[in-house]
Amino acid sequence: MKWYFLNSGSNTGSYNMDFDLQLAKRCGIGETYFRLYKWEPYCISLGANQSYDCINLLKTNEVNIDVVKRPTGGRAILHAEELTYAVVMRVDYTLSAKSIYHEINLALMKGLKEYDKRFDDIELENIQPRFSSLYKETKGKLCFAASAKSELKFKGKKIVGSAQRRLGNTILQHGSILCGNFHKRIINYLNLTTEEYLLLKSELDNNTIELETILCEEINYDHLGDSLVFGMQKHFDIEFETASLPDIVWKNSLSESEKLFTLQGDN
Repeated sequence: MKWYFLNSGSNTGSYNMDFDLQLAKRCGIGETYFRLYKWEPYCISLGANQSYDCINLLKTNEVNIDVVKRPTGGRAILHAEELTYAVVMRVDYTLSAKSIYHEINLALMKGLKEYDKRFDDIELENIQPRFSSLYKETKGKLCFAASAKSELKFKGKKIVGSAQRRLGNTILQHGSILCGNFHKRIINYLNLTTEEYLLLKSELDNNTIELETILCEEINYDHLGDSLVFGMQKHFDIEFETASLPDIVWKNSLSESEKLFTLQGDN
C-alpha cells in the first residue's frame, strides 16, 4: 500500500467536494490519499440526502457563504475556522467501513495530541445514536449537534465531525476539525422558528468545542497539519510518499486557477 499526502490549500466548496469525489473515483489499487484543505469563501455543506430547503439562501448570498452538497451523508456544517481532512482508501471487502472510520479517528486523535499535550483528554465517542430518529428532530439538522460512534470529543464535547461513503472498493471519509467558533453561526442561515433557533444554539454551545477554545490561543494551521500527518503515519505505521495526482477529470465550472494545488510528501 502506498500512502500519499496532499495539501490542497483553500478553495471553494464545489472544488473541495469535487476533489474528494473525483479522487475517490480515480484511486488506484494499493493507494491511499490523506488530504488537508480549507474553504474560501466559507461554505455550508449539506449531507447528500439533506434538502437545500433548510438553508436561507438569501442570507448566505448576502454574506458570500457558499452552499454545496457533500458526496457523503450526515447533516449541515458551516466550514469556516477549521482544518478539513479527507482520506481516500482502496480496500477489499475484508475491511468494514466502521473499522476504517474508527481507525482514522484514532489516527486523528494521535495527531491532535501531538499538536498539544492539553488535548490528552480527547477520546472517541462510544455510543451510536439512532440517526433515523435523530434526523426527525430539530437538532438533526446539524452535524455538530450530536456525535456518532468513534467521533472525537473533548471532555464530552464534539471536536471533529466526520462522514463516510463507500464507492465500490474505495472508501471516502472526510471531516471538519474545529479550530474557531465561527461554525456556530450556521443557525443564522437556517430556516428556523425562534424556538428552533434557541434550541440549536443551546445544542451547539453544550455539545461542541473548538481547539482555540480549549487552548485559549489561535491555532497554527501549519503545525496542526504537520501534527495530523505525524498521527496518520504513527498510527498506520506508514510513511507518506510524493506522487503525481491521478488524471482527475474536473467539472467545466472549475477555472484553471482553481485547479492548482500543492502536493507534499513527508518521508
